[in-house]
Amino acid sequence: MTGTASAVSDFYCHQALVGTVPIDKVAETDRVLAFHHTNPAYPVHIVVMPKEHVPSLTDLGDTGEDLLHEVVAVVREVAAGVEKEHGSCSVTTNLGLYQESKHQHWHVTYRGESEAEIRGMYGNHD
Repeated sequence: MTGTASAVSDFYCHQALVGTVPIDKVAETDRVLAFHHTNPAYPVHIVVMPKEHVPSLTDLGDTGEDLLHEVVAVVREVAAGVEKEHGSCSVTTNLGLYQESKHQHWHVTYRGESEAEIRGMYGNHD
């Protein structure tokens, strides 16, 4: 929870990391935490975040790119598990006004659509 100080909303530093809210861990390293979202929007909704305060993907604050690489490695691991179990996965991070909590975090989700619904929405190509 070190790094650039901020007076803006940071659910992750102020609640998740300090234990104010209970979390269900999915994966953890010395510097990265992945857990089931405390207010999920999807059937599978996992958050991956650095344990140090990092404002966003485009603002690494006082940390270096090595931490970003560690976070992305955990995102890849978690996403691979979701994709293997459910056949599809979405990975997103938000910036600017889209980023409600000003602490870098990634959403790894399975939205629950059937294969037919996914193909109907996206077709058969990338």
